[in-house]
Amino acid sequence: MTSSFVHTTGSFQQGAKTMPGEYYVSDEIFLLEKDRIFAREWVLVGRSDRLAQPGDFFTRSIAGESLIFLRDRAGALRAFFNVCRHRGTRLCAQESGQFSETIQCQYHAWTYGTDGRLIGAPHMQEVEGFNKADYPLHQAALHEWEGFLFVNLAANPVPFEESHQALIGRFARFGLADLKVGHKVSYDVRTNWKLVFQNYSECLHCPVIHPELSARMPYQSGANDLTEGQFLGGYMVISEPAVSVTMSGAAAGRPIASLSEEDKRRAFYYSIMPNMLLSIQPDYVNYYMIWPVGAGETRVESEWLFHPEAFGRADFNPQDAIDFWDVTNRQDWRITEESHLGIKSRRYQPGPYSARESIPAAWDRAYLELIGGTR
Repeated sequence: MTSSFVHTTGSFQQGAKTMPGEYYVSDEIFLLEKDRIFAREWVLVGRSDRLAQPGDFFTRSIAGESLIFLRDRAGALRAFFNVCRHRGTRLCAQESGQFSETIQCQYHAWTYGTDGRLIGAPHMQEVEGFNKADYPLHQAALHEWEGFLFVNLAANPVPFEESHQALIGRFARFGLADLKVGHKVSYDVRTNWKLVFQNYSECLHCPVIHPELSARMPYQSGANDLTEGQFLGGYMVISEPAVSVTMSGAAAGRPIASLSEEDKRRAFYYSIMPNMLLSIQPDYVNYYMIWPVGAGETRVESEWLFHPEAFGRADFNPQDAIDFWDVTNRQDWRITEESHLGIKSRRYQPGPYSARESIPAAWDRAYLELIGGTR
């Protein structure tokens, strides 16, 4: 699906093998993942500029929970469980919109401020000892990083700055927070979500699966700077005379920031547990949100980001980048679907990773640590 990246052998563990088939096909393990990973880790939900004005909101379902993401009247970003404190009714059925001043339950009209305070509860004044201050909306931890919004459903999560320390400041030179969305797309893929991550995490398959990608970046170019744990990746080198990863090889727009000469020749690819894939090119960024739907079904949402000054310029050609990755992604979706079909076979057995697959092997280790599994 996305750009794959190269692997150095520094973190490769001899004898590493792919995971047993049940990790990809078992409904029981899929439910365990929802509880132990998606309900406990920091999950990407989109860009913060989707909540540009006070009252703006959107909803998402994560690990079986519906959440409301909004910017309150004071400008603060918040995430609320989509549950009325009266009798548990879902408060908001819309995917996105704008709250005027309040959030009101459609059942018995309990009413909340955009900061989550209960401000209206019909007839509850008749209940002895009832205090509206005791019934605010339940909140989930929310953190904005480089313009991206992450939520954590856990009651007492490890702070983002601590759990994601390896990422803090790492991409500051690219100005990610200032970029603007120029295109959105989603794909439904008949494969397990982990195969999407593993495919993204190596380019050994690129000469076979991706002729367009291989023409832009040799699969043995570059190196990784994050090689162990929940955050993995590095860069690949863009082959001359191309200056970007596009169909034509030309830039799709102006540079995303004031880049060094080295960064102008590189494309960076990182996987961020549990649901983010980040691709940084000199002139655009595309990122992916991975949403497990079932053991054999995954929804992938992607957005392309450009410098705000790129829009409207004569040399702005975002379709050149969009078309490139649509071709490449569809090549990846097809092969990951074939992988899932093969793993479902009763004859499937874990196979050996090569040194060129050190990053997917490292991803497996991080996943197994989160879920509490063993090989």
